[in-house]
Amino acid sequence: MIVVSALAGMTDALFACAAAAADGDVARARRSLDDQLDRHDGIARSLLQRPGAALFQDELERARNAIAGLLERFGSRSEEHPALRDELVSYGERLSAALLAATLAAADLPTRCVDARRCIVTEATHGAATPLWPDTEHQTRAELIPLLDAARVPVLGGYIAATRDGRTTTLGRGGSDYTAALVGAALGAREIQIWTDVSGVLTADPRVVPGARRIPRLSYAEAAELAYFGAKVLHPNTIQPATDRHIPVRICNSQAPESPGTIVATEADVWPGTVKAIAHKTGITVLHIASSRMLGAYGFLRALFEVFDRHRAVVDVVTTSEVSVSLTLEDARSLPAIVSELRSLGEVSVEPHRAIVCVVGEGLRTTPGIAARVFATVRDINVSLISQGASRVNLTFVIEEGRVREAVQRLHAALFEREPVPADVATGGAA
Repeated sequence: MIVVSALAGMTDALFACAAAAADGDVARARRSLDDQLDRHDGIARSLLQRPGAALFQDELERARNAIAGLLERFGSRSEEHPALRDELVSYGERLSAALLAATLAAADLPTRCVDARRCIVTEATHGAATPLWPDTEHQTRAELIPLLDAARVPVLGGYIAATRDGRTTTLGRGGSDYTAALVGAALGAREIQIWTDVSGVLTADPRVVPGARRIPRLSYAEAAELAYFGAKVLHPNTIQPATDRHIPVRICNSQAPESPGTIVATEADVWPGTVKAIAHKTGITVLHIASSRMLGAYGFLRALFEVFDRHRAVVDVVTTSEVSVSLTLEDARSLPAIVSELRSLGEVSVEPHRAIVCVVGEGLRTTPGIAARVFATVRDINVSLISQGASRVNLTFVIEEGRVREAVQRLHAALFEREPVPADVATGGAA
């Protein structure tokens, strides 16, 4: 079965339409929308003959009218905007799935376009909803197994879902991979494949390290850390459903289908030098909270993290001492309010424009000398926070954003280019 994302640029365009409509400029939103729908029409005309093209154009016209109605509703109360936005942006994947199903049918493949909202069930947090697994598994099997038993190929749009009462939600940007993993886990698939524009996961971001190499095999733990800390080829949530059901995930290159890509599974190869990859994430803010109230006290950390919970702010890295806590945030939109609340707990200092560097490999924590090599390589770059031990597979530290490119390049040279690399590791593509 197949899960597709929206056409390139479509989701961004729909978010821009929603923003324009929320500002009261519905006319501008509709003009932008028409450009995108005309693009779909042009692709359909190039791929389909009648009657397939005519049927898709009917689908496109229904979407145009429905979206126009949604844009008008943005003039209503602002608390309704998140739900309306999810409904609006869902059309990117819905139209993409309809277009691909029609194209495959034109090639005499027995396909069926399935609305993913009938499969993926979530709670009602619009913009980044959390799937409800028992409901999702039940609905997915009920919708798709009859089609598979009838030798039909289901085509679903990723990223989109619905609450138990049928309201449209979304799984967060890049969520089509997550949809594929959820559906694959629900069906007990033999393998989940992610087809993208790179030949698997690479040893570093090739935009920073042009000589980055393909990694043939990763463990679930290694892949999860790399996805969370910046490897764009994987959505951070993709690995968990596969891990729970022990289903391999293969990352393949649609521009080079003969490439073996990278396979993510329970067991991973152990490389010479232990390190498999270097990930990094920019746009990080570091907060330091110091308070003598921490000494011998219980409940302090709970009170501190309740502040972040109230603001729905995700903390990436945490380190503590007897009287201070340091942590990182990627999304700083609520930072002023968070800092204001934290000042009731202690003295707060803020370091913006930081970057996280994450060195990943199975056995990292139990291999002597790795940390020494890493920090010797960046010894002239100020490190403001270090975390090791929370995971057996990573060593994470924070530096100034302006020096992250240099740090990653130096680490790659020290950890890969001066070490023997497994013979089947190929040079990668672009991430």
